[in-house]
Amino acid sequence: MIILDLLKDYQIMVSHLDKKNNPIMVDVANKHITTRIAVAQGEVVFDKITFKKIEKLKSKKGSIKNIAIIAGIMGAKETSRLIPLCHNIPIDSVNVEIKKNIKTNSLKVTAKVQTSSKTGVEMEALTAVSVSCLTIYDMCKYLNKSITIKNIKLVSKKGGKSSNFQI
Repeated sequence: MIILDLLKDYQIMVSHLDKKNNPIMVDVANKHITTRIAVAQGEVVFDKITFKKIEKLKSKKGSIKNIAIIAGIMGAKETSRLIPLCHNIPIDSVNVEIKKNIKTNSLKVTAKVQTSSKTGVEMEALTAVSVSCLTIYDMCKYLNKSITIKNIKLVSKKGGKSSNFQI
């Protein structure tokens, strides 16, 4: 309640609260169906020895890359079940890409999600990246538990009322 009182005191508009500060799902009934695309990224960072052991993107649990891609796609599809007040929307496509960066001993995960809907897919793209990164951690933790997941962020979005955004 303290946070809600602070928001009220500063007259900050929070889209998921009604006038009485009760949680609501944003009403998108009057929005237009448009093509919306969001891209998110994140990194999984290893120490040099651990990275060398997974350089071929294999672990004793299987193909790190393929399983993490599937996990990311599944995460995008389940976003509305994981994030409270997030709309359940049709997803036209999810593309998860994982690239090695030998200089930083890391794997960069990028997810691009597209829909033709009344609301955007930023949360779906961020969830895809997060679940992919967590899956990579899970598959490699037997080698070293001090693997770091970092820099999960929205990189760009297109479509909708708030127009385009890009870092």
